[in-house]
Amino acid sequence: MTAVSPLLTGLCDDAALFPPGNAPLASAVPAHFAHEDSGHADLVGPFVFPAPRLDELAAVVDGDRMLEISLTVPAGTGATPAAIDRLRGIAGTRLVALEIAVPAEQTVSDLFTGLREIASIAPGVDIYIEVPRDARRTEILAGLADTPYRAKFRTGGVVAEAYPDDKELAAAIETAVSLGVPFKATAGLHHAVRNTAPDTGFEQHGFLNLMLATHRAASGAGADAVAAVLAERDGVRLAEELAALPDDAARSLRDRFRSYGTCSIGDPLTDLTALGLMGAPETPAVDEGNPA
Repeated sequence: MTAVSPLLTGLCDDAALFPPGNAPLASAVPAHFAHEDSGHADLVGPFVFPAPRLDELAAVVDGDRMLEISLTVPAGTGATPAAIDRLRGIAGTRLVALEIAVPAEQTVSDLFTGLREIASIAPGVDIYIEVPRDARRTEILAGLADTPYRAKFRTGGVVAEAYPDDKELAAAIETAVSLGVPFKATAGLHHAVRNTAPDTGFEQHGFLNLMLATHRAASGAGADAVAAVLAERDGVRLAEELAALPDDAARSLRDRFRSYGTCSIGDPLTDLTALGLMGAPETPAVDEGNPA
């Protein structure tokens, strides 16, 4: 069994179905179960599934093994109760988290009204709000403070404009940390360390950068210092600083930065092993064949 520290436990949500991986559902579900049976199982979070594809799910699951699902709902709070009902009717699945987008036309007041209804019908389910990159961001984050809801930040995508720059992402992290709002990240975090994608030229954030930036923000570092961590390309330096954190500090960091979605569990596993944050796998890494 590969040792997984408190720093890394449950870090990687399995988003194999999403771009740029776009794994076939028929192979992604067995691959997820294989990850759960592997030596790196403790690294892996729930299977991320899009609500618009729920009609496809029953064909690939059954009652023999439970698939824990983080359900993404791009249509927003209005579509979420029906999606929950639909998923509950599919044997072999368990809803553990919701990732709800905020449509452009939705007001902040309507958002929180919808969230209260959802929380009442989904007790015990982690509810993440994909905070939009528009004028509503500040108000939404302020509204999430002192609630059971969490934030979700988009950190990349299939176009360059989907990647927030260091200043924007640092501000989001600092705001969430200062308000005590736990958050997750999604998209674009294909590797542990900040890099330039060789095929697209996109500047991609690293998930270790986000983790250390979160720790720095919680320690009172200013915006410039947090942004500088996001820009750091020395993976050894990032890994050494994170590895040196005592377990209580690592757990505090992860209470703030909960997880991130990756379309290929093999990529973070390879990077973490190379940087010395995980032991070498006992068996070859299971993967869905997705590109980095």
